[in-house]
Amino acid sequence: MKIAHRIATLLFAASLVAVAGCASTSTREGTGEYIDDSVITTKVKAQILKEETLKSAEINVETFKGVVQLSGFVSSSANIDKAVAVTRSVKGVVSVTNNMRLK
Repeated sequence: MKIAHRIATLLFAASLVAVAGCASTSTREGTGEYIDDSVITTKVKAQILKEETLKSAEINVETFKGVVQLSGFVSSSANIDKAVAVTRSVKGVVSVTNNMRLK
């Protein structure tokens, strides 16, 4: 009986450590957030590619906890505004950080 109790205690402790390892912090995403951010990034890239004026632009998309960062080069200020607007329209985007530059 003591062995079964020790094994159960050990398994419980191991599960707590595993759960804590998957938890998010202010500088690190949890597993679920990472997957959510990957989906958001993919959706934003797809929407940008659908826009004819943005198709040839060199826009990089990164997402961390729902905040999307756009960087790269575009040919006009209108393209910057369009890329930001398209990004904001994607479900799950909390905010957009614009680091795009004109060519």
